[in-house]
Amino acid sequence: MDKSTHNAPVEFTIRGIVLGVLITLVFTAAQVYLGLKVGLTFATSIPAAVISMALLSAFKDATIQENNIVQTIASAAGTLASVIFVLPGLLMIGWWSNIPFWPTFGACAVGGVLGVMYTMPLRRALVSQSDLPYPEGVAAAEVLKVGTASRSGAREGKAGLWAVIWGSVASAFFAFLAAAKLIAAEVAAFVRVGNGATGIGASSSLALVGAGHLMGITVGMAMLVGLVIAWGVLVPLLTNMNPADLPIADLANGVWRNQVRMMGAGTIGAAAIVTLSTLAKPVIGGLKSALEASRRAKSGGGEVPREDQDLPIFIVGLVTLVSMVPAGWLLASFLEGGPLGSIATPLIAVGVAYILIAGLLAAAVCGYMAGLIGSSNSPVSGLAILTILGAATSVGMVGRHIMGPDTANALIAFALFVTTVVLAVAVIGNDNLQDLKTGQLVGATPWKQQVALIIGVFAGACVVPPVLELLNHANGFAGAPNANAISDQPLAAPQATLISTLAKGVIGGDLNWALIGYGALIGLALVAIDFTLKAVSNKKYSCPPLGVGLAIYLPSAVTSPVVVGAIAGWLFDRAMKNKKHGEAASRLGVLVMSGFIVGESLFNVALAGLIVLTNKGEPLAIATGLGESAGMIIATAVGGAMVVALYRWSAKSARAIEA
Repeated sequence: MDKSTHNAPVEFTIRGIVLGVLITLVFTAAQVYLGLKVGLTFATSIPAAVISMALLSAFKDATIQENNIVQTIASAAGTLASVIFVLPGLLMIGWWSNIPFWPTFGACAVGGVLGVMYTMPLRRALVSQSDLPYPEGVAAAEVLKVGTASRSGAREGKAGLWAVIWGSVASAFFAFLAAAKLIAAEVAAFVRVGNGATGIGASSSLALVGAGHLMGITVGMAMLVGLVIAWGVLVPLLTNMNPADLPIADLANGVWRNQVRMMGAGTIGAAAIVTLSTLAKPVIGGLKSALEASRRAKSGGGEVPREDQDLPIFIVGLVTLVSMVPAGWLLASFLEGGPLGSIATPLIAVGVAYILIAGLLAAAVCGYMAGLIGSSNSPVSGLAILTILGAATSVGMVGRHIMGPDTANALIAFALFVTTVVLAVAVIGNDNLQDLKTGQLVGATPWKQQVALIIGVFAGACVVPPVLELLNHANGFAGAPNANAISDQPLAAPQATLISTLAKGVIGGDLNWALIGYGALIGLALVAIDFTLKAVSNKKYSCPPLGVGLAIYLPSAVTSPVVVGAIAGWLFDRAMKNKKHGEAASRLGVLVMSGFIVGESLFNVALAGLIVLTNKGEPLAIATGLGESAGMIIATAVGGAMVVALYRWSAKSARAIEA
């Protein structure tokens, strides 16, 4: 490590904070759109680090630690956007008709700050003194080291920025072609199977292809298994059991929407509970060693090295307690004027206690999982499911004696709002430990990173409400009344649909437990298969049950391109594996795919703005007279050509860097 690492290097600067906040604003908007369309988000640390290195290279005194602060601030974008897995549920149940700024901002900000505070005492046990792999934290540190250590690293930093730009431009242009009706927005085919039907669809989306590449071949194959179970087994079986005189596409989609999807929810729930239960022992062990490390540090005395300095534990405790005041105020204002006035005080007490206790547990579990499998792969959906079940049960018990149609809906809304705050705690806790691992590897100061992440939380919390409201006004969400939506193409918001369905089922007692039970049995079978596969292959192969469950639950139009992206990424990495420039090419490929996500998502946020401004559902549509089949062929050809061309560009650029 160089001398500057020990002698307080340039780290926390105004330019770094401004750059980090600007990247956060852009990436949060992109993440909100992607999460609402697909139900998934992507890790923003690496593209943020690359953009930071390319821009800060203009300053001679820029350091690896300063670049690390920028990516720490920006990483909040990827994680905080996960609150959109719950918030649209408040529109779906008709409690909100629009997204109010202050309650949404407050839920994100309070939850985010608590996420940082709760995971701070875990840093020594789960980062400094742990052998957890932290795949994304280590990868971000490697990118920072490569980009700031050598001339070829500086060249790679500039090529990386171009990779993000070219990926963004390509995917935005492809999304424009779909919005202009010059290509089909979806490629789909349906067939008769006996008296029933089945089919497959694929959205014309480079962002989904990019997401598949970033998730990797293991999750991609799990999703392929989910597609086969949903559309190769369950849809044909159930349509034959319940034949109807409908067009085959309507018959297949109707059965998937009303029956198969609920089974998918059961699969996700069972897989999530089993996954989390297997982590209980290591998480408890990690917490014990954290307390032990804290005691040893106190008794040891002496000056603590800069690279080991956290925010003082007194400040952590004080901020945690003080945060309960705005949390209580948020919950009180949420209930104000509603049908739950008579039980507002016990509900607020239960809500605050739930945020305090469930938030702490969720942050610890999520933080450990970040170290084990990475932030992007952490089963946040599973935690959200458990959180809503706990919240709905808790508030349902408080309000059971005044239960009626209005009060039931109000209790569901309150449970969803409390879950939003807890989810913000969990995902920021997840991200904090990943960032601290990156910081440890590049000689950063922990307390400065913790402050940086809080800045990122507030920046992200400012973006989530207006972007959510813009998309609500332009498109609306599937399953919501959408009285004010202009376009007739609502966003799927799949996770919010699942979470709100579970809340309604627990409080209203109208959940189709039979279908969820069948799905849970599939989930348990998948857990057993995954366990066997890992044991037989010595952990070389696995089939993540949550990935399979998501593919059963999500529309095939969303899942298919993700699978294609995972396979394409695997083929590209395999082709580059033994080449001298192979590692650089793989890194550039990751950045192109990150660009795919950013470009398409930002284009669609801008398109939502245009829809609102023009008051037209399809403001860019051009009448071409193209048939549906022709549009599908053109979409496949153009999309395929763009992906191949940018993979080739990545390989060529990597060769030039290593020359």
